[in-house]
Amino acid sequence: MAGQGLVAAGSGAGAVDAHAQCDVAVVGAGLLGLASARALTRRGLTVILLEQAEIGHDGSGSKGSCRIFRLGYDDPAWVSMAMRAREPWAELENECGRRLLEPTPHLTFGDQLDDVRAAMRAAGAAHEMLPAAEVAARFPGVAAGGPALLEPQSCVIRADAALQALAAAGPDIRTGVTVTGIADDGRRVTVRTTSGSVTAGAVVVCAGPWTGALLAGSGIAVPSTPTMEQVGYLAAAAGPGQGLPIFICHGPPEPYGLPVPDAPLYKIGFHHSGPVTDPDRQEQDPDPGLTERLASLARRYLPGLASDLVRTERCVYDNSPDEDFVVDRAGRVVIGSGTSGHGFKFGPLLGEWLADLATGQGDGPPARFSLARFGAAAH
Repeated sequence: MAGQGLVAAGSGAGAVDAHAQCDVAVVGAGLLGLASARALTRRGLTVILLEQAEIGHDGSGSKGSCRIFRLGYDDPAWVSMAMRAREPWAELENECGRRLLEPTPHLTFGDQLDDVRAAMRAAGAAHEMLPAAEVAARFPGVAAGGPALLEPQSCVIRADAALQALAAAGPDIRTGVTVTGIADDGRRVTVRTTSGSVTAGAVVVCAGPWTGALLAGSGIAVPSTPTMEQVGYLAAAAGPGQGLPIFICHGPPEPYGLPVPDAPLYKIGFHHSGPVTDPDRQEQDPDPGLTERLASLARRYLPGLASDLVRTERCVYDNSPDEDFVVDRAGRVVIGSGTSGHGFKFGPLLGEWLADLATGQGDGPPARFSLARFGAAAH
């Protein structure tokens, strides 16, 4: 969630030709938009990627320094999906010549520990169950307060670097362009913008919390509840491998923490703790109540660190009603939505699934991510 510098856009930044044409248009240059544009470009298609601001801007849900890559879920299907997501990350790392996923130990504990352990066992994911005394001995910086599950294959994702790598993969990126409407005539899609229109064989809409309002005008209902989350940063030793692991205490209010790569900071937060918001009126100033909750988190789980926050940051989440993603197609409109809170680790994999839907080729996403589960027909 940390707002770093903006990522430079492609050579087409800032404008759309009066009547531009391409194979596939993509709306939104966050993680999913960039990942799907890269996947489509790699398949030899012409792609125009439209972004209302800049990549990694303050109002983006994909901004920031780091995210968690983990396998630990309480559902074997999610564990298997996370295992599958590792290979596309490795391909992106090979492509950009940089390590994007920093191997970092991960501790899972809390009320749902047994459920996570059972799901990882069922999916065949590597893990080690540690008794309380061993957790305290091996990871004294985290007060788990009991037994914990250790993931040896978890990582910290260099999120800002990942966006840079995806943006450099070849799509024609146009920033500072606001999409005002999408028309699907059954043969082609016309994407109307503030500076012209784009005609394409299909459009992939990955506009985060703006997706629902944008597609409502096209008769496509995408349920979403945007929330304004807040994270904090504590002073710590520099980066992964310096003594502090990733941790998640499963079960409400689900606190988590992770070391920031290449920085003397440790990031902390709660999963889904912020208020409902209007994405066009985001409040970026710290919330005093959330700030105090974060300080309490530090005092409770990180006894070796000073609980005074070095800084706080706000970030908008795009939440589906059931916390599953929306990855589906309605006519010539492909939708990627509802990924906030745990979607970053799946970014390159979701990009491939969105490209599958746009081209009508490949296996595509699991049925659980369809709009049909909300009573909305997609075809």
